[in-house]
Amino acid sequence: MNSNTTAPLDTEHDRQALLRHARTLPALVISRRSVCDLEMLAVGAFSPLNRFMGQNDLRHVLETMRLATGQLFPVPITLPVHATNDLHLDRDIALCDEENRPLAVLTVEEIYRWDCDEMAQLVCGTCDLAHPLVAEMRHWGPLNVTGRLQIIQMPPHYDFQHLRHTPAQTRLLLAAFGRKNVVAFQTRNPLHRAHEEIVKHAMAETDGALLLHPVVGMTQPGDIDHYTRVRAYQVLVDNYLPRDRVLLSLLPFAMRMAGPREALLHAIIRRNYGATHMIIGRDHAGPGTDSSGKPFYEPYAAQALALQHEAELGIRILPYCEMVYLPDENRYEPETDVSSQTRVFRLSGTQVRRDYLARGRRLPEWFTRPEVADILADAFARQGVCVWLTGLSGAGKSTTAEALAARILEIGLQTTLLDGDVVRQHLSHGLGFSKADRDTHIRRLGFLASEIVRQGTIVICAAISPYRAARDEVRRLIGENFVEVHVDTPLAVCEQRDPKGLYAKARRGEITGFTGVDDPYEPPAAPELRISAEIATPEENAQLIFNYLADKGHLARLSRNRC
Repeated sequence: MNSNTTAPLDTEHDRQALLRHARTLPALVISRRSVCDLEMLAVGAFSPLNRFMGQNDLRHVLETMRLATGQLFPVPITLPVHATNDLHLDRDIALCDEENRPLAVLTVEEIYRWDCDEMAQLVCGTCDLAHPLVAEMRHWGPLNVTGRLQIIQMPPHYDFQHLRHTPAQTRLLLAAFGRKNVVAFQTRNPLHRAHEEIVKHAMAETDGALLLHPVVGMTQPGDIDHYTRVRAYQVLVDNYLPRDRVLLSLLPFAMRMAGPREALLHAIIRRNYGATHMIIGRDHAGPGTDSSGKPFYEPYAAQALALQHEAELGIRILPYCEMVYLPDENRYEPETDVSSQTRVFRLSGTQVRRDYLARGRRLPEWFTRPEVADILADAFARQGVCVWLTGLSGAGKSTTAEALAARILEIGLQTTLLDGDVVRQHLSHGLGFSKADRDTHIRRLGFLASEIVRQGTIVICAAISPYRAARDEVRRLIGENFVEVHVDTPLAVCEQRDPKGLYAKARRGEITGFTGVDDPYEPPAAPELRISAEIATPEENAQLIFNYLADKGHLARLSRNRC
């Protein structure tokens, strides 16, 4: 790693000069993840790393969890790009966000290829596409680029500006508490009573202040949005935690969900922000279960790895197990300290969403504070639903979608119907039927659907969407309220129906790359519903989907929200 990397700009005149220079350069629009990484590099949050990794550093990190200098660093921070004629060694290029704002000038010193499967296996421990980072990596560019960075401006944040602090600012604010020790708590979820008990216990154990440091860059798809979470954190800090020793500060970090390796990175980051201690809980940075239903990581693997490197990390690790509620004693206790005969209460995240929020039931006060319960109930009530019908051409997707839309409108709820062919004409005109173009079309359809869901509406999408990875990407984009429906009508039946005459043309060779004939259809591994036009009418299939939405509480929730 070259130490001459992120160059500071001493004056506004320098910044303006660099901005003028950037506007003359080829622009490289980088992903949201890379924007988060750029900001973390710029403020020193990833120290000792202060540039995107070159090939030598990447190789060492993958194999040894160390930079080429030997310093502990467990997770790659790279800038993946697609091949472009604008990338040349020893040339400057402007790094821009999705709004084409120039954020930095990068002097290209390395352009190199990387191996997606290798990185997935070594960093995440799996190549399973059910892992969100593994699935995301499939769409990164095949090249990495690095070089000297000159920062023009930080990515703009218009929300919670009083809670956004650099590492240097955070260290000053923490020093003002006058306490020797600072405990950092990493979170990407709302804090409930069990979490309160953990942080209070850690503060008492260390006689320290608390750095409540939620991730607001990128978290796991389907997580509660950070606006809702931060409002809930503020309630807790203002009413239930000692305000004279708690700092709530937002971290613009992009989660990897890489379990044990990521726990080490979280500890390094919090050390840079001034913490002396770091809480590592159960299944820290874990993404849940794999395609077979097995957890990606052992529940306390992150704690074990962090404790193994505690001395070198320069921050003490505070391992905590799951806390359970003892209703007969009205208190929380570590699960390991409770006998098997003791009555305990606990709620999983799935239970919270499925049994309470989705059905309009109030979360119990033993589980969460009343103010937090209100914030979560309000946020959940405003979420829409995406019903995604996928299947072969002629399977009955569009007719079923139309029947479902009519059924939903009958009960007074609003819905939007997005047919893949119609959207292709208006938003994907000019795209062909290569795999890349089809994936682009599905991403556009998924983005449009996600925006509609955010407005609290039911959106029904009917599209062949033949490739599993693209559908999974849409699922991650929309989150919990994505309902995948496989219209599993056999190929022979679809060919017999052939309403557009496309199968006949494909069989005659007049059309190439046709799904089901000379291009594959990858059926969903675990759709929420599986229906078929071979054994049911569109109206009957629509009713099955309608019943599913009702059983899951979506229709009642959206009806309450409308009122």
